[in-house]
Amino acid sequence: MGASNHHTLSALVENRPGVLSRVAGLFTRRGFNIDSLAVGPTERADRSVITIRVDCTRHSVEQVVKQLYKLVDVIDVYEVPAEAAIERELLLIKVQADAERRSEVMKLAELFDARVADVGQTTLLLECVEHPDRLASFEELLAPYGIVEAIRTGRVAMLRASAPEGESKSRLRVMG
Repeated sequence: MGASNHHTLSALVENRPGVLSRVAGLFTRRGFNIDSLAVGPTERADRSVITIRVDCTRHSVEQVVKQLYKLVDVIDVYEVPAEAAIERELLLIKVQADAERRSEVMKLAELFDARVADVGQTTLLLECVEHPDRLASFEELLAPYGIVEAIRTGRVAMLRASAPEGESKSRLRVMG
């Protein structure tokens, strides 16, 4: 198959009730499945960033971005290219780990820079912040121990600080 149809969009929005619903609604109306959605405040209390990962054609994502710019509370939208960004998710995972196997699980966690967030009689609750692909690998390696419960946040992405001066948000923006 050709190039990936996954696109990561970052939308800077006014931090107001209903904004997330209106933004997500644009994707729903077009029949797109949102693979990942994360929203959180920025350095300014009156603004939030919505990070959306969607699987669609280039043309479709450009059309959605044009529609996003028409929403009153949307300030800026740009596609975040994987090669110029840092992408992360948080994984909380509870794993079977009796006294005999606990050290094995903890050593594996250490390899992925995960930390033990809680310890139970027969389980460990691990916390790991990493690239989504690396989290998937971590989950695969923990599966044989017995995953009791797992939850991941949505993907967040930010342009690298080391990106060349020419790699600005405005150049990456899909203009509407």
